[in-house]
Amino acid sequence: MGKKQYAALPFRLDNSELRVMLITTRRKRRWSVPKGSLIRNTEPHRTAALEAYEEAGLTGVIAKRALGSFKHRKRKGERKQTMDVAVFPLKVHGRERWWPEKGQREAIWVSAKRAARLVHKDELRRLITRFAAQTG
Repeated sequence: MGKKQYAALPFRLDNSELRVMLITTRRKRRWSVPKGSLIRNTEPHRTAALEAYEEAGLTGVIAKRALGSFKHRKRKGERKQTMDVAVFPLKVHGRERWWPEKGQREAIWVSAKRAARLVHKDELRRLITRFAAQTG
């Protein structure tokens, strides 16, 4: 089993329609969700919330239980490592004017259906679709 990472699935309701925020990855510029490795002395869901702040400036309420997970291959120098990424829903309340990675990624709010089409990972696509069905 590979290393673990933790991700936030940022969402909000606009006129009762579920909207999801996607951000681009830094290297390949693919649409994904904010994610990162466990921050020392921090619970997994809080790590996911901190990643959403650092990568997209998002604030809100994060669920303590993950929706599920997906596999992600990360390059570490010359070698690749398989990461198991647990995904936590983040109900977004706001976005800061400044955040650590501002300007390094693009971010878009889209319908859950469009988000599922845009993400590169099949397992993440299924998680978004399942979350939308449970929420809507």
